[in-house]
Amino acid sequence: MTTIKTVAVIGAGYMGGGIAQSLAAAGMTVILADASPETTATALTRLLREAKEFEEQGLFPAGAAALIEANLTTADSIEDAVRDVDFVEEAVFEVVAVKHEVLRRICAAARPDTIIGTNTSTLPVSTLVPAITGPERFLTVHFSNPAPFIPGVELVAGVDTDPAIIPVVKDMLKRAKRSGAEVADVPGFVLNRLQYVLLKEANSIVEQGIATERDVDTIVRSTFGFRLPFFGPFAIADMAGLDVYANSFKTFEDAFGDRLATPTLLASLVADGKHGLKNGSGFYGDFDPAMTAEIVAYRNKAYARMAQLLEELGPSPFERLAAPKS
Repeated sequence: MTTIKTVAVIGAGYMGGGIAQSLAAAGMTVILADASPETTATALTRLLREAKEFEEQGLFPAGAAALIEANLTTADSIEDAVRDVDFVEEAVFEVVAVKHEVLRRICAAARPDTIIGTNTSTLPVSTLVPAITGPERFLTVHFSNPAPFIPGVELVAGVDTDPAIIPVVKDMLKRAKRSGAEVADVPGFVLNRLQYVLLKEANSIVEQGIATERDVDTIVRSTFGFRLPFFGPFAIADMAGLDVYANSFKTFEDAFGDRLATPTLLASLVADGKHGLKNGSGFYGDFDPAMTAEIVAYRNKAYARMAQLLEELGPSPFERLAAPKS
């Protein structure tokens, strides 16, 4: 199989429903199934209503709701949904026993060549593969919440996953205007490992009386978080200067010990005289002057546009909440 044209999404909740909307809007035939026909029918009604609302609000392009309605159908059972599709996305509760039961039913009813994905956010492929018949066709395809709007998708192959299915899944995601990134099969993958570490450190800051929850959130969203829609941490470091980061890590290591010691990769680059954009080489390799100028121009435009967008949207409801009484 080189192109995924038909999809079954098993689990019609917020994540599964959003995934179904996204793939149906991309022109794929999508069959949705949940625990009962009644639950599935209720979910379909909600998804079609939401699609119309999103289009009216300008969140979906014109014609998306009609496309979703034309391409999204339901089945009375998991078996009926998966029986003759190219790809199955399992999106049920993040409980190993529940996923095992559903994945066994999927494998028993699907074609032998059907690619099977799981939307788990933290469970390694190795945890779920005992329930799989034909593990070469199985991988994690982890969409983020809310699935209709977040473009990044983690792809996690297991030791038995056939590498040939990765480009097929990436092509499906590309058609749905999603970006697939391959990561290793470890608990939490990349997204949640980074996200949870940030939350843990934020909690420590509040618990130590360094700042309030609100002030931490203000700092995150209005400083380094302001950059994150456009650049990841390695690109940001290349722009700021790797020597600057190395010096800052020395301060952290003195204060917090090995937990915040200078990373080996960063230290190695600085030792080799690679300081990022400022001297033409860093995490992203070599930069010539023309590329450096292009990066800086893009950065400035991106941040200015982000500021304009935030002004247009106004404060989030969180910012309008009254501060709790101490």
